[in-house]
Amino acid sequence: MLEEYAIIRRPIITEKGSGLKDDNNQLIFEVHPGSNKSEIKKAVEKLFKVTVLSVRTQNRLGKRKRLGRTVGRRKHWKKAIVTLKEGDRVEFFEGV
Repeated sequence: MLEEYAIIRRPIITEKGSGLKDDNNQLIFEVHPGSNKSEIKKAVEKLFKVTVLSVRTQNRLGKRKRLGRTVGRRKHWKKAIVTLKEGDRVEFFEGV
């Protein structure tokens, strides 16, 4: 089992994410690729002291990039969309 700070890597703050936060009370995070939904739920609840109703995850493939003749790839990563209980807020996202 990973530590909470290792599971939740960073918040993803985009225009679409701001809309989800305002309309559906959902937050988006980049998470550790080996973590599962229950670990993500426990980590968010412990770090931000909120109640999580559901967690949806997506495995995102890294884009292929070229530099001259060589072809490389950006890293693969995992995204989690977390739905919070009505009335719960995370102050980290409030100023955005």
